Amino acid sequence: MPDQARLTLLFGGARSGKSAHAEREVTKLPAPWAYIATAQAFDDEMAERIVQHQARRGAGWMTINAPHDLAGALATLPDGEPLLLDCLTLWLTNRMLAEADIEAECTALAAVLSQPRGPWFVVSNEVGLGIVPDNALARRFRDAAGRLNQQVASVADEVLFLVAGLPMKVK
Repeated sequence: MPDQARLTLLFGGARSGKSAHAEREVTKLPAPWAYIATAQAFDDEMAERIVQHQARRGAGWMTINAPHDLAGALATLPDGEPLLLDCLTLWLTNRMLAEADIEAECTALAAVLSQPRGPWFVVSNEVGLGIVPDNALARRFRDAAGRLNQQVASVADEVLFLVAGLPMKVK
């Protein structure tokens, strides 16, 4: 395992600056940089968000689209390559919509993330700071996202909580 292997979890609310901060941290390291994208463009607005993320990254990034098989995508990375995985909660949404075994898949993903083979930066949303959702699916998602964030935070070397573009060190 490379000396620089470490996992950083960056989480926060919507538009808190998680992805931009993670991009800045990754680009402090020598290229090439890997970007694992979990988003799927089910509508025009999401397609535009994806285009904006891609444009902001620019050259030097190799994008791997992995809306479902994150463990498989992580296995393809060369040792020592800087990685930005964006984001866990979109992946969780994809897996929930596919009616996957969420508990088993989250546990397996956390196990893979516990063994980074380079400087890995993982973005996730904090969705549990607001009101209790009014429907069962949204509550199930909120709970699963909270458990996933806890699992990944427990194996991460560093955890940052982003608020208004500012990182706060949690771990």
